[in-house]
Amino acid sequence: MAETKHVQAPPEGAPEIGADDYPLLRKTCTRYLSPEGMAKVDEAYRFAAQFHRDQKRRSGEPYINHPVEVALILAHDLHMDEDVICAALLHDTVEDTPATLSDLSELFGETVAELVDGVTKLTSIEVDSMDAKQALNLRKMFLAMSRDIRVVIIKLADRLHNMRTLAALPPDRRTFKAHETMDVYAPLADRLGISSIKWELEDLAFFYLEPEEYQRIARMVQDSRDQRERDTEEAIKTLTDELRRVGLGDFQITGRPKHLWSIYLKMKRKGKEFSDIYDLIALRAILQSVGDCYSALGAVHSLWHPLPGRFKDYIATPKPNGYQSLHTTVVGPEARPIEIQLRTVEMHEQAEYGIAAHWLYKRSGNSRGDMTGDDKSVDKQISWIRRSLDWTVEGDMENPHEFLEDLRVDLFGDEIFVFTPKGEVMNLRAGSTPLDFAYAVHTEVGNHCVGAKVNGSVVSLTKPLATGDRIEILTNKNSKPSRDWMNIVVTPSARSKIRKYFAASTKSDDAEAGRGELARELRKRGYGISTPRSTKALARVSESLSFKETDDMLAAIANGKLTAKSIANKVQAILEEGSPAEMLAAQQRANAEANAAREEFFETAATPMSAPRPSRARAADKRRRASCGVIAKGDSDLLVHLAHCCNPVAGDDIVGFITRGRGVSVHRSSCPNVKGLMAHPERMIEVEWDASGATQFQVEIMVEATDRMGLLKDVTIAVGDAGGNILSAATNTSPRGVAKLRFLIAISDATLLDTLLATVGRVPSVYDARRIMPGEGANSIHGR
Repeated sequence: MAETKHVQAPPEGAPEIGADDYPLLRKTCTRYLSPEGMAKVDEAYRFAAQFHRDQKRRSGEPYINHPVEVALILAHDLHMDEDVICAALLHDTVEDTPATLSDLSELFGETVAELVDGVTKLTSIEVDSMDAKQALNLRKMFLAMSRDIRVVIIKLADRLHNMRTLAALPPDRRTFKAHETMDVYAPLADRLGISSIKWELEDLAFFYLEPEEYQRIARMVQDSRDQRERDTEEAIKTLTDELRRVGLGDFQITGRPKHLWSIYLKMKRKGKEFSDIYDLIALRAILQSVGDCYSALGAVHSLWHPLPGRFKDYIATPKPNGYQSLHTTVVGPEARPIEIQLRTVEMHEQAEYGIAAHWLYKRSGNSRGDMTGDDKSVDKQISWIRRSLDWTVEGDMENPHEFLEDLRVDLFGDEIFVFTPKGEVMNLRAGSTPLDFAYAVHTEVGNHCVGAKVNGSVVSLTKPLATGDRIEILTNKNSKPSRDWMNIVVTPSARSKIRKYFAASTKSDDAEAGRGELARELRKRGYGISTPRSTKALARVSESLSFKETDDMLAAIANGKLTAKSIANKVQAILEEGSPAEMLAAQQRANAEANAAREEFFETAATPMSAPRPSRARAADKRRRASCGVIAKGDSDLLVHLAHCCNPVAGDDIVGFITRGRGVSVHRSSCPNVKGLMAHPERMIEVEWDASGATQFQVEIMVEATDRMGLLKDVTIAVGDAGGNILSAATNTSPRGVAKLRFLIAISDATLLDTLLATVGRVPSVYDARRIMPGEGANSIHGR
């Protein structure tokens, strides 16, 4: 264990580095501190003066002036105890001098050391930018990092004196500090109920943020000061006489100054000029009891006419921060509005000093002469802090009397505050890991997270974060979440985003499986699933069922929420629908294509067609004529060949057509060209498959699948296993990852083809395998 350096306090009578206002601080503290307390304050002053003796502020004045002024604010305005005054005098020694916390603890006690340590930590917080969310998180962070609420009060006094001397900083730092004061410190003082500090912080920040507006309003207030003071004095005298007339004797009435920032806000909020604001006269009456307050209210309203809607009873219904007072606005002399506040001494202390007033009550007692009623006050104060910071905690508060001695801030036991690499503050649940932080920054940052740095060092993704940590997330665009992450993150938001990622991934697999089921169902009806018309039909069906995407509908098929048969019925209905005009146009196009094919057949004839003649052909001759696997019925000597426009396969329904010079051309009954040939029934001839032959037939198939590694290999193996011989192949993959494979295959009959297509359809990621007409799908294969 390292040895702790011990520093002795300067001896009595040692030369001091004098602070201009220390005599005033001492005089102020002597009024309410015990002799023992004053001795401790003197010792703290000598210690601070000795260690700051060679240091200067930016303004050139001795550095010791700053801690003395901070202590004076706490003593004069808030009457804080000796521990707080000592901590204020020593609050910069640990950060800026060789003194240590061990030195302070040994010389001034553990409480003073803890207060100094808390202020040092708050002072070390630096940010580069400020917005509303950042400001709120900083206010929360200050309380979270302060185990004793008095740390925040010291920090507020420290900021107040810094604002009073802000002119020594460069212009850009002055502006930033003023913004920080307006957004963080003034609201924090307001939330703690310390209005005496809040108003001055706001006016000082206003001076640096809006110098022209500040000077304009200050000048107008100064110009009207004499008249306003005369009106105020007259109103005080009139109200004093009236309160005495109704029997109230022990009270105090003072003029309440209007702060420049509040005047500016009223002008801006109501769109008025300074000359339009008449309620610049404000009085405050401090009385002895709640009953006196309501009696005084009756006297005020009998004296001057109240303005409608301007009365507020904050005694019966206190503000969330515990503030109590009666507010009313009346029409005073010369029809000028007068704002009047009526409150007791205790209410005034609470309004001015907020949570700091508890220490004042602890020392001097209140008008009731005891502390037995303070428990509820403390409970309300803590409850207000919880509500005002939009946070709740579980568990009851400890003994309120212990709270008065050492108020612990456990409001954020389940929340931490950390920094981004740019210095922005983020709040997370206690126990959060770098993964929680990554998902809090952005979903994609979390999804691609591969590591993290905390305070510059690489750490595990499971490491719990602590308040004040600065985190940098390391990412890789190829990295994906792991299901183990669900056991690492602690925030509901991060867990939800991880769950959503895997839900989307599962949906993709389900959609592929559903597509395969639907493709098989459509193939039974003679339709492919990936043709342009089928794709449009699927989109229409999906939309009619209120799915956002077609894949959602396909996933529902795989999950059993829908059946492939019901969807295929809807798709088929769409594919077969059409107006009479559309159907006629389609028929005309088909006829035109058939006629063109027929003309091609006729034009290729080289010699006139021989007339059929009877023949007594032998069995060998019949086998020769059936070498293509087809026999023309009747005793015929015609040459028979398979039409290349449809490539019939044994087992297909076929028809024969007598061509000029080329014998009998055999077509599938479903061949588009047959419709044109039927226009010449005299040239049609019956044909049949030769059951005794072992002829090989050529057929083209199209396979559609989700692209992946090894897909072509797996499909070709499946074709071979099913007895097919691949003669040629062509493949193409779309930008969406849809692979189309077109094969010319030699097989023996149509029965084998059905088996082959079923085998290929079972290959992983294949969702459609079907027979096609020659040339069909060539454009999609070649990318045209």
